[in-house]
Amino acid sequence: MKKKNNNKPLGIQLIERITKSSLSFKTYQVIVLIVTFFAYTSYHANRKTTSIVKQALDPQSLGIGPIFPWQGNSIRKSVIDGWFPFNGPDGTTLLGDLDVAFLFVYAIGMYFSGHVGDRMDLRVFLTAGMLGTGLFTALFGVGYWANVHSFYYYLIIQMIAGLFQSTGWPSVVAVVGNWFGKKKKRGLIMGIWNAHTSVGNITGSLVASILLKYGWGWSMVVPGILIAFSGAIVFLLLPVHPESVGGNKDEDEVLLSPGKEDDEVNEQPLLRSRSDREEEACAVGFIEAWKIPGVATFALCLFFAKLVAYTFLYWLPYYISHTAIDGRYLSNEESGNLSTLFDVGGVIGGILAGYISDKLDARAITAASFMYCVIPALYLYRSYGQISMTINIILMLISGVFVNGPYALITTAVSADLGTHSSLKGNSRALATVTAIIDGTGSIGAAVGPFLTGYISADSWNAVFVMLMGAALVAGLFLTRLVVTEVNGKIQELRSQGSSRPIMSTHLQV
Repeated sequence: MKKKNNNKPLGIQLIERITKSSLSFKTYQVIVLIVTFFAYTSYHANRKTTSIVKQALDPQSLGIGPIFPWQGNSIRKSVIDGWFPFNGPDGTTLLGDLDVAFLFVYAIGMYFSGHVGDRMDLRVFLTAGMLGTGLFTALFGVGYWANVHSFYYYLIIQMIAGLFQSTGWPSVVAVVGNWFGKKKKRGLIMGIWNAHTSVGNITGSLVASILLKYGWGWSMVVPGILIAFSGAIVFLLLPVHPESVGGNKDEDEVLLSPGKEDDEVNEQPLLRSRSDREEEACAVGFIEAWKIPGVATFALCLFFAKLVAYTFLYWLPYYISHTAIDGRYLSNEESGNLSTLFDVGGVIGGILAGYISDKLDARAITAASFMYCVIPALYLYRSYGQISMTINIILMLISGVFVNGPYALITTAVSADLGTHSSLKGNSRALATVTAIIDGTGSIGAAVGPFLTGYISADSWNAVFVMLMGAALVAGLFLTRLVVTEVNGKIQELRSQGSSRPIMSTHLQV
């Protein structure tokens, strides 16, 4: 019999009391996907608000004018004066300093968050991170009513917010990885699930821009309240691991083999030695996680992949507004709306990369192939994107597919695979640490890319695109050894299948 577990979230216990029955394994999986999807959507929504508020803090940074058509001149009136010290001659530079500070603290915090997350209840850890993110996002907005004009106040708030933001990604990937243990299903499932990034960006933009006319403080406080509310939902409903609700992490595979549940689910844990159980209970150390085969390689690959992706995230609207398309320069509003198509391509790319990697059972081959395809995609976008709006849209979508595809694959399915690597001997307490190492290293690249672009673009946008294409090439080259290993494995697999066919035929004839 399964041991009854009393660590179920309170919301799950309430649901089971109302329904008078235990939830099925598949139901738990659905709950995990939905709760973590909206949890990380709220993280990205809070992260996006600052880019919208910039227009109110420094009207010259993005140009004075409405962000969305329905806002008319309401924003123009509310942001015409700006907010000291960001409305001065160094305002744009100061806002850039806030972004860089946030991203670097986020990247460094990621390493520590994964280490801590594997050593405590991820549900509690994620809840604390969401509440902290909401608090400091709101405190940034409080500066509007408190009439705070100190740059260091906003700098410190952004740095602490970045630290709390770093709790999100390692936690949600670890939880999803715990519940979807079948490796061949992870790519597609996580590719679809990873759409929360784009949904969060769009949601944050809409909420912040709608509230901006009432005062930029509301654009920060309301998203902060929303993520705090989402944190409460996480605490009440999120089951971190099948064993935390009395299930078994291999139950989804056992369901495919009826009649074996008693042997495989109930007896197998009893056959493990005490040393095995103690080993699984100990979280993997930070240095030990770096030594897991593939972790360092994919982390360095993501450094350059995320450098490309985040350069587009921060600079694409600006680039579009300063590049004539079909002989016409687009307004800030039109440029911002057009740039969202890059995110649409990113959603498609994440799903496509996950599906292909599942079919091929080759994560490195898929990621490297996408990164190499980024090079011609960016060359074509830079060379021919200005010919017409139609061509620009098509090439932007294609660029989004190839840029965000490997980024999404590495931060989700690959991280989950490596966090449950065979070298860990069944130890499941490495997911958050591995995810943090990979995405933390990538986040350093995410800070470096936009920072370098700010200087390089002043001289030449061609140089920026050369930098991005070079980064994509290096990202692909980092995976060369793993690609060769996967290719050799496929060749050996084909040879073994070919050699087994005559034997099977002879056996049937006898």
